[in-house]
Amino acid sequence: MGRSRNTSGRTGRRSAAVTAVEEPVDGGLARLVPDPDRGRAWTLLIDGAPQSHVDLDDPAYLSFEYQRRLGHVIDLVAPPGRPVHAVHLGGGAFTLARYVAATRPRSTQQVVERDASLVQLVRRELPLDPGARIRVRAVDARAGLAKVPDGWADLVVADVFSGARTPAHLTSTEFLDEVRRALKPSGVYAANLADGPPLAHLRGQVATAAARFGELALIADAAVLRGRRFGNAILVASDLPLPLAELTRRAASDPHPGRVEHGRPLTDFTGGAVPVTDDAAVASPAPPPSVFR
Repeated sequence: MGRSRNTSGRTGRRSAAVTAVEEPVDGGLARLVPDPDRGRAWTLLIDGAPQSHVDLDDPAYLSFEYQRRLGHVIDLVAPPGRPVHAVHLGGGAFTLARYVAATRPRSTQQVVERDASLVQLVRRELPLDPGARIRVRAVDARAGLAKVPDGWADLVVADVFSGARTPAHLTSTEFLDEVRRALKPSGVYAANLADGPPLAHLRGQVATAAARFGELALIADAAVLRGRRFGNAILVASDLPLPLAELTRRAASDPHPGRVEHGRPLTDFTGGAVPVTDDAAVASPAPPPSVFR
């Protein structure tokens, strides 16, 4: 295992002497790889699958495509800069919690990450700003969500993967009942979903959210939505109208432009899929090996 950290605080290209950090965690082998183009930035991988990218000098920088799309949702959940109450199910390297703290100072956040060994690794190697109001719970996502007070959260973000698959108990209407309970009436739920052709999982998740929320949107690459390749999609749900025009503009202006589906086209996308319950829930499909090559 190699370990070296850059503590100079300088941005820009990193010294070649900085090496990766490898350590076994509950979910597999974690690897923190230095970003050669950013002075104090790292990518977290678990068993070779990329999980998070963090820039300690610029936590508002989001490198991964799906995290940028979740960042758009965070930007639009309340007026710019206003503090929010946020719950993050799935911690990774705490990228999105750091983003909220940087863009919405004085926000109060809870991160729920089951992998206690991963939490320890990230806290040690990529420490959180001690001034940020971020509490981390090392418990199962649904168990941690159950401890959130009723109507507390402006935002709940679900980004939970175990072995590159979303656990079954986080895909059901009963799970979304817990999300709704924790959200304020004006709150927003956003989930990172992954699927490939024939998109049965993604269609089922849209149908499940439609059974519990009045307003939905789905952000993804057109190729993913057409079932041409495996990829990520961001599901956004609320009981109040979503800022669809601005969300569409932001997604379209990303380096890898995304498409926003909503309304009748999104209903048609489900293709008659039915809501998923705990009794019928299964984990999301495993990505093909080619995804991480």
